[in-house]
Amino acid sequence: MLGPAALDCRVMAVSSADVEVFERSRARLEAIAYRLLGSAGDAEDVVQETFLRWQAADRDRFGTPEAWLTKVLTNLCLNQLTSARARRETYIGPWLPEPVLTGDRMLGPAETAEQRDSVSIAVLTLMERLTPNERAVYVLREAFEYPHAEIAGILDLTEPNCQQIHRRARQHMTAGRVRTVTDTAAARRIADEFLAAALSGEVEPLVRMLTGDAVGLTDGGGEVPARTTPIHGGLQLARVLRGILRPGAVDRFLPEGGFTLHAAVVNGGPAILAVAGTRVAGVICLETTADGIAALHIQASPSKLERLTRDWAAANAV
Repeated sequence: MLGPAALDCRVMAVSSADVEVFERSRARLEAIAYRLLGSAGDAEDVVQETFLRWQAADRDRFGTPEAWLTKVLTNLCLNQLTSARARRETYIGPWLPEPVLTGDRMLGPAETAEQRDSVSIAVLTLMERLTPNERAVYVLREAFEYPHAEIAGILDLTEPNCQQIHRRARQHMTAGRVRTVTDTAAARRIADEFLAAALSGEVEPLVRMLTGDAVGLTDGGGEVPARTTPIHGGLQLARVLRGILRPGAVDRFLPEGGFTLHAAVVNGGPAILAVAGTRVAGVICLETTADGIAALHIQASPSKLERLTRDWAAANAV
């Protein structure tokens, strides 16, 4: 661990041109790290650590700085994913990714359906079933279109091994899943419709929007009261939602004294935000299919809503 004095020396040794090289890569590095880790906060930390290593490195030896930065960042993420697996064995309830508002630079490129899909809450949640290497290969190939030869160099693998890992990761990710990618306008429309159904006070409008086998998952992170087991079935899920969203239902858990609901687009998909006072107290991300809403991913962990709260406040400042 370097002390403050050592870090100050390293900062002084970096030219403005070197800093500019790094800053040109920052947005891409953040987008890769967010997909790999499922956490905007962790992604920022890993990118900052990559910058410190960039400062300490012999930069004149690099043929392509972007490739070196990507390799360092990816391997830092792999180390973190390995340790995270052990921590999540004792996690209270389901672990869900940190949601971010659409437009956040953490989401990275969104030109293709694959890029938009790769950052959805549904896909980030599914990626938890992958090994760290599978996740890295899948993200770099599917979301950023890195050639297998370059991915192999980043991960110190052979190219055939990299291709095999990619095939295995795709099989894990596509098994039993029907992908439906929506654009921002369609996502907002679905969110508006779901919000109207939720505010109706009736079960039937929600049931009509949910598939019969819809599933609900809630992540409270052990920080707030939250259900630790999934809710199965559209009817049961609609009934639970009606109870949660009725006036005063969760006021005792909120020091602000209640919340308002807002339709939003989060991670490229439709979502409902529960806003209590000046903070976002919960996010319901809707996983859509051609048959309806197949899953609700409910994020209620305060530590995973800090960035979204800040961005929501900035977007709605008077």
